[in-house]
Amino acid sequence: MSAVITLNDGVEIPQLGLGVWQVDDDEATGVVLTALEAGYRHVDSAQGYRNEAGVGRAIAQSGLPRDQVFVTTKLTNEFHLHEDARRATHESLEKLGLDYVDLYLIHWPAVIKYGEAYLEAWEVLNEAKAEGLVRSIGVSNFNPDHLDRLLTVSDTVPSVNQIECHPTFARTDMAAELTGRGIVLEAWSPLGQAQDLQNPAIGAIAADLGRTPAQVIIRWHLQKGHIVIPKSVTPSRIAENADVFSFSLDADQLAAIDALDSGNRIGADPATATF
Repeated sequence: MSAVITLNDGVEIPQLGLGVWQVDDDEATGVVLTALEAGYRHVDSAQGYRNEAGVGRAIAQSGLPRDQVFVTTKLTNEFHLHEDARRATHESLEKLGLDYVDLYLIHWPAVIKYGEAYLEAWEVLNEAKAEGLVRSIGVSNFNPDHLDRLLTVSDTVPSVNQIECHPTFARTDMAAELTGRGIVLEAWSPLGQAQDLQNPAIGAIAADLGRTPAQVIIRWHLQKGHIVIPKSVTPSRIAENADVFSFSLDADQLAAIDALDSGNRIGADPATATF
């Protein structure tokens, strides 16, 4: 179903995945099973989502070989110190019911509340990779200065930086920065938490193509080279969001979507987040 991207460590990641933020643990099992049945092979969870167990149950029940499902989880902020991070890593694996995760991210730098404890977390992620507990390591919500600081404790460059990115907050400068560093941009809230679906320019392109606004935006992300993880709990929309590989946007359509960028940040700013 999906295209794949090769990360800077040689690990291949399906470019389209299912996000499960704000999905309850009990509900996550059915949602992820639905997605796997629809052809998804990439699921993005986090310790802070409190649904790793539900995701793990779905993977087990799917009957798919482990190496056919790409699983991401994230280290939550209060566990950045070395021993806390090690314990949290093993707890995530236990909840997921897995021997390893494919991609492990530091969820936020959380510098306002925890200072530079994220540097200890980065050391632990490197250790976990060396021990075979994770295949690839990266970060989420990191600004360039945070990325610079990682290099003071390890020469490992994160494979991914998962950040808020959608047509009205397109992160063009950050995308160029990450490309220059060999880091792939992974987009959270890729539809702008549904706000961008209402944009008339998106609607016009969707009408011209006989597609939905969500499909148009997901296709825009794919053609920009982003990893994209739209979230839905509705079976029809889960399937619809995956049906984005049989059409493409032309240069004029891409430019029209690019022109929507207005700096419309919806989530927290990593530089000022207090959690």
